[in-house]
Amino acid sequence: MRAALFITCVNDALHPRTGRATVSLLRRLGVEVDFPAAQTCCGQPQYNTGYRRESEPLLRRTAAAFEGYDYVVTPSGSCAAMVRDNYPRIGEKAEAEGRGGALAEAARSLAPRTFELTEFLVDVLGVTDVGAYFPHTVTYHPSCHGLRMLGLGERPRRLLEAVRGLELRELPGAEECCGFGGTFAVKNPAVSAAMGADKIANARSTGADFLCGADNSCLMHLGATLSRQGGPLRAVHIAEILASTEDEPWSHA
Repeated sequence: MRAALFITCVNDALHPRTGRATVSLLRRLGVEVDFPAAQTCCGQPQYNTGYRRESEPLLRRTAAAFEGYDYVVTPSGSCAAMVRDNYPRIGEKAEAEGRGGALAEAARSLAPRTFELTEFLVDVLGVTDVGAYFPHTVTYHPSCHGLRMLGLGERPRRLLEAVRGLELRELPGAEECCGFGGTFAVKNPAVSAAMGADKIANARSTGADFLCGADNSCLMHLGATLSRQGGPLRAVHIAEILASTEDEPWSHA
């Protein structure tokens, strides 16, 4: 099976370890992974801020970069949701405005081939036990896009529950937003910080070693709060947990 890695801007610029973990995990499961170098931002920041027209060239470029792949896999629920949910809207709007159907066709082609990492593992590969080993206590935060737009449901938890050595602890208020929300955090910093602090307080109450998530945008926000507060709790992307094995254990260094 051949798949393309859609790394996303946040991971490429700030969390390259997540990209490497995703590739390592997929290859261990027998997936041939390519990295189309032409990929750039998917346009989510522009679209979410109201600049629909400005996001169109990024839709066009992203669709071209991933043309020909049966599967496009990304360790980001928010970017997967942008492609799956918003790209068709952008294309349909352009077509309704009389600007042709090329954009809509590009969106229709790419959207059904794009998968967030955990749904690709569970729904496409049909696995929950990926052979991971992570001897730590973990609490899981379901990010809003994955939870509400993609409907990831229990997929991430099923994967975590199958990891040897991992003890999964329930996060109080798990379905509450962490406060990041992309440009929301920039426009409403005080509210965003307060929401993040509430999420961190809930995570600390579990006594877990790690706060896990499937979106590094949210983990970046929460991790920054953790670094300011200090203490043993650390943020980690689920891909890094699933890539960890007894022979090649994950390291925070």
